[in-house]
Amino acid sequence: MQLIGMLDSPYVRRVAVALIAAKSPFEHRPISLFRHIDEFAKINPLLKAPTLVTDDGTVLIDSTLILDYLLATYPAMTALTPKEPGERPRALRFAGLALAVMEKAVQRHYERALRPAEKLDQPWVDRIIGQLQSGLQALDRELPQTGWITGPLGLADIAVVCAFGFVAGTVGDVVDVARYANLAAFSARAEALPAFRAAPAEDGVTAPVGL
Repeated sequence: MQLIGMLDSPYVRRVAVALIAAKSPFEHRPISLFRHIDEFAKINPLLKAPTLVTDDGTVLIDSTLILDYLLATYPAMTALTPKEPGERPRALRFAGLALAVMEKAVQRHYERALRPAEKLDQPWVDRIIGQLQSGLQALDRELPQTGWITGPLGLADIAVVCAFGFVAGTVGDVVDVARYANLAAFSARAEALPAFRAAPAEDGVTAPVGL
């Protein structure tokens, strides 16, 4: 099984950290969508990261669908999901907020990185920032101040931390992350764990197969 993509993508990192936390074997190939476009296109012509190549050669895309496949295929992954059915909506609530934050942060990042300044649509940019801030505010307000979302560290926690790490690392100059002290403290607790340290949000780093 191969995970394709760079760990500075919150979506790729989300899958990598989950695999490492579950001690599920995989090969990480840090292929860039921009610097290695021809190499990436040979694996997935849609140029979507993360891409997962299963043991039978099936190519999967979208971090949520990849995690769904992994949960159905590798029993160890189920330890990252709520033990009680009643806790599932809470976990999904936080995962949804985290994914929305990722989406808006990625949009803002690419607007700045790829679109010429004279062609920016400022109302659209303002809308993105507003949505991003709303997501961060909700996470900051609702996250527990100790422990994790539904007990042991799980997929929802991983999504939240990967989202915040991406925001801080790429758009922290336009979004004041210091305003979200509870979210920052939550993320700091997670970032100190071995699974997160093994898959830092850095360009070109190769994640290990497990811990």
